[in-house]
Amino acid sequence: MNTPKPARPEGMSAYIAVTAAYWAFMLSDGALRMLVLLHFHTLGFSPVELAYLFVLYEVAGMVTNLSAGWIAARFGLSATLYAGLGLQVVALLALAQLDPSWAIGVSVAYVMVVQGLSGVAKDLAKMSSKSAVKLLAPRENGGLFRWVAVLTGSKNAVKGVGFLLGAGLLAGIGFNGAVLGMAAVLAVILIAIVLAMPPGLPKGRKGAKFSEVFSKSANVNWLSAARVFLFGARDVWFVVGIPIYFYAVLSDGTPAADRAAFFLIGTFMAVWIILYGAVQAAAPRVLRAAARPEAELIGAARRWALALFFVPAALTLAAWFAPETALWFSITLIVGLLAFGAIFAINSSLHSYLILAFSKAERVTMDVGFYYMANAGGRLIGTLLSGLTYQLGGLPLVLGCASVMVALSAAFAGRLDANA
Repeated sequence: MNTPKPARPEGMSAYIAVTAAYWAFMLSDGALRMLVLLHFHTLGFSPVELAYLFVLYEVAGMVTNLSAGWIAARFGLSATLYAGLGLQVVALLALAQLDPSWAIGVSVAYVMVVQGLSGVAKDLAKMSSKSAVKLLAPRENGGLFRWVAVLTGSKNAVKGVGFLLGAGLLAGIGFNGAVLGMAAVLAVILIAIVLAMPPGLPKGRKGAKFSEVFSKSANVNWLSAARVFLFGARDVWFVVGIPIYFYAVLSDGTPAADRAAFFLIGTFMAVWIILYGAVQAAAPRVLRAAARPEAELIGAARRWALALFFVPAALTLAAWFAPETALWFSITLIVGLLAFGAIFAINSSLHSYLILAFSKAERVTMDVGFYYMANAGGRLIGTLLSGLTYQLGGLPLVLGCASVMVALSAAFAGRLDANA
């Protein structure tokens, strides 16, 4: 009997280095998001103004992903990975220059621009890491699904720790101390990764054309459309609505209550995303992916999207009929959002595998860049709607909007064709 060949040692080394770089970035990304959200909320920013702070972050992500696939194909994956980490250091240093005496409008504009730079950094790092998995993973016994699930799941667990880290740093050493400290640590990690990166990632090809980023694969396009609404459904409550709701419930506006609220909100967001990452990493086992053909996993993507719909739909009804200050509602909300995270993780992991399965090796950075442009588009829509829906209709409108977006994601996933 033929035994599967293990991954090449240099491929495994490159995978470990890429994963370590991605972990470092996502730790800072999670911490920065919590720092910005909670710090500017305490300065008096409204939910809509808070959402604006993240708009350019997501717009930059769309533009970056569209072009990053071509940049990586032209200059190599290592170059885009290093650029992502370096730009994040610059963004952190720039945030430390924010002057509390500036007018609200000036502060919003400045933070939007800096967050936009951070968005470019994030998607350079993400596209590089996800594309590298396609090229480095073993092909036997579901190796591709396992490797992408470990990368994505561990990344989200690390980002969850980042949420807790950001809230803790804000409460402990303040906004400026936190961003300067993170910039210093990330710079050291970047230098270490550059020095330690083994060979194994492609160096790029001079003939790569920008027009190649637009996929001609129907499955890539339908999956990208499903991704838009899947992540829009998450961010419509995740970015502004739920953190601000919990802040209103937990804090009376005094400094001591604020610190306690920061810690509790950061803990919940951290637990949520760590659970999400853990389930993502376990998705190949949950789905028995090693023993199932690709066609069955395509069908599973449709069914899991439909299963996800029922969670925000039930929470919408609970929010509509219950007083938001009721203890039983808060418990129901927490349990429901954790259930949403677990089912969402299966959906997300399936999508992350399928985009690599649908992509050809010679244009993987193009297809992954296009797909994550759609991901950023969904996050942008969710971010904008998060502040707007919470301000207009509170949690019922936020959760109802999430339900509609999950339904749309399931509809697009239903168009995937196993025979294409």
